[in-house]
Amino acid sequence: MAPKKKTLKLKTTAKKNVPSKAKKQKKVTKPRTGKQYFALPNDQQETWNRVVHVIAKMRSERKSLTQASHEFGLNPRVVHARAGSALRKTKSGRYVARPSDKLLRVLLIPSPQGLQEVAVRGSEIASKIAEYSDAVQRYIRTGDSSRLKKFSRLKLLDEKGKRIKLLTDLTELQKLGSAGVLSFESLYRSTD
Repeated sequence: MAPKKKTLKLKTTAKKNVPSKAKKQKKVTKPRTGKQYFALPNDQQETWNRVVHVIAKMRSERKSLTQASHEFGLNPRVVHARAGSALRKTKSGRYVARPSDKLLRVLLIPSPQGLQEVAVRGSEIASKIAEYSDAVQRYIRTGDSSRLKKFSRLKLLDEKGKRIKLLTDLTELQKLGSAGVLSFESLYRSTD
């Protein structure tokens, strides 16, 4: 019988799942449909609205990502994380807005029942609705309806592919304007 070998047991300290000091990254919210947008908490809806405002500001006023982000109270990284597809990096390393994008926007348009929310995908449709909104505001302020005429037959589609009916009936618009319904400051939906 051979003598038993003595085995030494070394105590090892196994690392337990200790959370690192680095912050856990939150899931970045990029709504692609109106349903996804409305499922978000109000603060995330507001952040998304500000993100698309930043992109629009960069495009229309040729502002830098940093300038436009700070104007809307956002960190440029937040904008890049959520709307990077709408940005392009130049050779010099700056981010500029692409000529157009397909980001979701929830906008307000007048309807016979008052202001109506409509979800659209893309800067081109949002620009047309902004142009329409300006024409409505001009009519309410001055009575000049000349800019509204081109919107009576304009075909715009919402994010589901349904036609957006733009109200061009001057009597209805006047009625809504007199009731104070059309005195909205922003075309974008407010979460307040």
